[in-house]
Amino acid sequence: MKRKFVIACGGTGGHLAPGIALAEKLTGTGHSCHLFISKKQVDTRLINKYKNLDYVPVNGVGLSLHPVRFVKFLVTLFQSLVYTFNWLKHCKPDVVIAFGGFISVSVVIAAFFLRIPIVLHEANRVPGRTIKMMRKLAKRIYLPDGLQMRGVRSTRIKYLGYPVRAEIQKRDPEEARRALGLEPKGKLLVLIGGSQGASAFNQWVIDHFKQLAEAGIHVYCITGLGDGNEGVLEGTSKAGDKVRATFKSFTDQVSDVLSAADLVITRAGAGSISEIIRCRVPSILIPYPHAMDDHQLANALFFERQGGGVLLRQGEMGSLVKEVKELLGNEWLLERFRQNLAKLDEIDSAELIQQDLLELCSDDLENEMLVTGTVA
Repeated sequence: MKRKFVIACGGTGGHLAPGIALAEKLTGTGHSCHLFISKKQVDTRLINKYKNLDYVPVNGVGLSLHPVRFVKFLVTLFQSLVYTFNWLKHCKPDVVIAFGGFISVSVVIAAFFLRIPIVLHEANRVPGRTIKMMRKLAKRIYLPDGLQMRGVRSTRIKYLGYPVRAEIQKRDPEEARRALGLEPKGKLLVLIGGSQGASAFNQWVIDHFKQLAEAGIHVYCITGLGDGNEGVLEGTSKAGDKVRATFKSFTDQVSDVLSAADLVITRAGAGSISEIIRCRVPSILIPYPHAMDDHQLANALFFERQGGGVLLRQGEMGSLVKEVKELLGNEWLLERFRQNLAKLDEIDSAELIQQDLLELCSDDLENEMLVTGTVA
């Protein structure tokens, strides 16, 4: 039986990307699916690549205690709630799935009043405030392995992982570099500041490129849509070879970027970590120091304990050049990281979530039939 699903997942790449992955899985097996996303540029740039997916852009801003921004949050929340309520009432989905973030709030509230089953997905090892706020409304909550949530019965929790888009796959490094217009040979360091960018990373490359170039290390830096200009820096290695640092504001070639890298420096969002695992690329994680409840640090600590990469705090970036050189010069350690990453990527989270969602739909149908007396 074909089902209808609504996925609330906009606002950041870390929320939108898993929503896309799940939508691909659901629509690929014949189910109907609509994505509720924000009107932010990062959402628009990413979703436009997926012509086969239906999406609904809605107004919304993040919660802030600043008086002006708080009023704006309330106004946009009310507008989104009215629009979403009417949309869901007309569409009548079987389940609403929310991946957190400000877009999820109006969708979940509207679904609750319409008595549509709600499923929440928390990717980080410290649950976000949106998920915590809505946890009592959910029939099912997907959490990272081993995590608990206060006030939620264990029967409502499942550990099914982070759904990664089907296109994110490990590729041949030389082919990936050619796809990016890079030299196929030589050491390549990639820096990705997440969908919002990381100005600290961009400035670090500019300040230290001469040292990296002398060591023969090429750089590919995703600056973020608002955090830097695109361009190229050129240098020379001690052996006399040309070395480049390439700056790009945005990429929808994540597999190529990660597969091309010998080492990646990135923030520690759950999405970034999941894509690193899928592409088997050794990494240095530098958690965003102002992340809510320091959830990126919690993600990075867990990841490091699994042997997936190295944790370095932003205040320790003075030693980053030394760390990069040592790691890129230690092929044995890099290979151990790749082996550990392969062990962390042994389940198809999108498939497991789809199976659980369909079971929830079947349970609801059976309960409805019992209540109405259509089942003896």
